[in-house]
Amino acid sequence: MAGRSDESATGNGLFVHKPEIPFEEKLLASAARALEAWNLNVLDINLVSHSENIVFRVDTDSGQALVFRFHRPGYHSLPELHGELQWTAALNRSGIGAPVPRLTSDNEAFVSVYLPELSQTRYVSLLEWVEGTSMASLIEQESDKSTLESYFHKTGRLAARIHNQAVAWPLPAGFERHAFDADGLMGKDPFWGPFWEQSKLTPAERAQVIYARDQIYRTLCDYGKDRESYSLIHADLHPGNLIVTGDHVHIIDFDDAGFGWHVYELAVAISYYQDNPLFDVLRDAIVAGYLTERPLSPADIEILPVFVLMRSMVSLGWIHQRPELDHSHRLPTLIKRSCEQSKALFGSV
Repeated sequence: MAGRSDESATGNGLFVHKPEIPFEEKLLASAARALEAWNLNVLDINLVSHSENIVFRVDTDSGQALVFRFHRPGYHSLPELHGELQWTAALNRSGIGAPVPRLTSDNEAFVSVYLPELSQTRYVSLLEWVEGTSMASLIEQESDKSTLESYFHKTGRLAARIHNQAVAWPLPAGFERHAFDADGLMGKDPFWGPFWEQSKLTPAERAQVIYARDQIYRTLCDYGKDRESYSLIHADLHPGNLIVTGDHVHIIDFDDAGFGWHVYELAVAISYYQDNPLFDVLRDAIVAGYLTERPLSPADIEILPVFVLMRSMVSLGWIHQRPELDHSHRLPTLIKRSCEQSKALFGSV
């Protein structure tokens, strides 16, 4: 971990890396305390990500690396968190590589802990670490057109396999998870917050975004939610959440997983690459990959640009709700896309 200055050992021989930032040092200490519920012989803890969730890599004396998460408070209820694990277990049984949880010594998947440095109570959980390289990193390093096509073709095929499993899977009794439906995406109280209240929008931009929201809401209601196009989805299946090891692709970060349209899954995967000169090629590749495993109707393909636009719009809400995370550099592009693409699809307000 960058910024590490020294190490100190706790009474049980656990070495906790001390970053230069005192706040991160406190988080590491809290992680060490919370990990006691798993009764592991931990050798090392490193902070990996401080974003929506706070994520650590934990190394044990068995040689097994693990992922330790402080879940964002208020984002999911405990039944919804259990729903995530129920689905990832079912995906693994079907041969789709998904996160594997580690239970505490009391056979619990989640533990509630108080974090004094955040003045918050959060659920924490432990997963098995997957070694490999993120597909996003591979894409960033690649310039060959055919190789880039192959990555998105593989992503499309994987998305289709996920949806095949989800459509066929009988939901367990009491299963709970949020929905990215018309209300969840474009309603008056969307899941990621009222994106039209983003403070960086000008009055004209806000009017355009609200106009587009109303148009899209009606479009989604007309599109419908039949089982062939709407089920559980990962909902954040961009290449940064795909870990490549040889020929195998493992999916991580099911935090946003819920009920949604299959086309939204594809839109999320390609929306990050709209400025790429090969965007049309990558879009066609992900659709082609999907079609190798699962059909898409002409209406599905026709509505894909609307879902790409929606991803930009809801991302404005995501950023607005998380001021503690500095994503200000993304706002100009998201606002520009939301306005320009909505005008192209639905006209000006």
